[in-house]
Amino acid sequence: MYATLIVVAALWGTATGLLLPRAAYRLSVEPEDPWRDSCPAGHPITGPAGGWLGVARCVSCATAAPSGTAESSGADVKSPGVGTGHAAAGPASAATDPVGTATDTAAGPETGSATDTAAGPETGSATDTAAGPETGSATGTAAGSASAAAGASSARVRYAPSPLVPLLTALVGAVLAAATGPRPELAVWLLLTPFAVLLALVDRAVHRLPDRLTLPLAAAAVVLLGLAALLPGGGGGGNDGTGPGGSWPTALLGGLALGACYFALFLINPNGLGFGDVKLALSLGVVLGWYGWLVLFVGAFAGFLMGSLYGFGLILLRRAGRKSAFPFGPFMIVGALTGIVLGALAGA
Repeated sequence: MYATLIVVAALWGTATGLLLPRAAYRLSVEPEDPWRDSCPAGHPITGPAGGWLGVARCVSCATAAPSGTAESSGADVKSPGVGTGHAAAGPASAATDPVGTATDTAAGPETGSATDTAAGPETGSATDTAAGPETGSATGTAAGSASAAAGASSARVRYAPSPLVPLLTALVGAVLAAATGPRPELAVWLLLTPFAVLLALVDRAVHRLPDRLTLPLAAAAVVLLGLAALLPGGGGGGNDGTGPGGSWPTALLGGLALGACYFALFLINPNGLGFGDVKLALSLGVVLGWYGWLVLFVGAFAGFLMGSLYGFGLILLRRAGRKSAFPFGPFMIVGALTGIVLGALAGA
């Protein structure tokens, strides 16, 4: 029975993981943009559910370009105005830098990259002024900076299938099934897992957690666990979270408690914690609180611990400074997963 359940959960994770790269690409945008509507080459993203469901592959690019080219492999190549930092026209372009932006030039006067000049054939710095044949300035126009930022965000999330994402979601599903067993809350964990992984992918790419994911995730966690509590074996854990099942009232209080803690930290140090993390804490507090206050504390502490170790590691390797920003959402999610697994094993 358990083996079948684990296999089904892994298959569910694999199937949902195949769909996540497309959604992650579309949502990994700057705060002023809602989402992307086109592939890196500028072709509209179409498909079921307004183009949100499907693998991260553009059929137009695959049919228009030979196999192995930038268009068919999902590299960052866009038409003007889309903003990848690559030239859309012109006979030649310079090699890109490690992130695929800030060093592209083209024969035409404007390409949308960070090194384009408005007039003049040559540049002498990473960013250029609006006019003049040669520049040595370290500053550029606002349009060039915006284009570079858009190009960097698109470079961090490629519009191409990723084998690692379905492997990750399959592993998470299998672990949750093995720890939870045939209890009603397992269905809740499996339904919420793809959205949690999607949030981690987006936060890792652009350091933001979209409201269109965090707030509905918190509401869905409350409703789904409320339904699970009504089923046999779903709500027998009591307020302390012991015994089979969990406690829906404690889950509600846990979401409020963890959200309040993160809100307090945000008020104390708004530069060190984003408000998106506060909204994510609501849903994580709900799922952790299902198994009791001890699991809530363990899951929250695990997220802080892993995030702190990661930050200290970057500082020791001199890849970041004390005030450098890094996405904290993935560590919150992994910490919550740790707490859920431990709580499920304790209540088995």
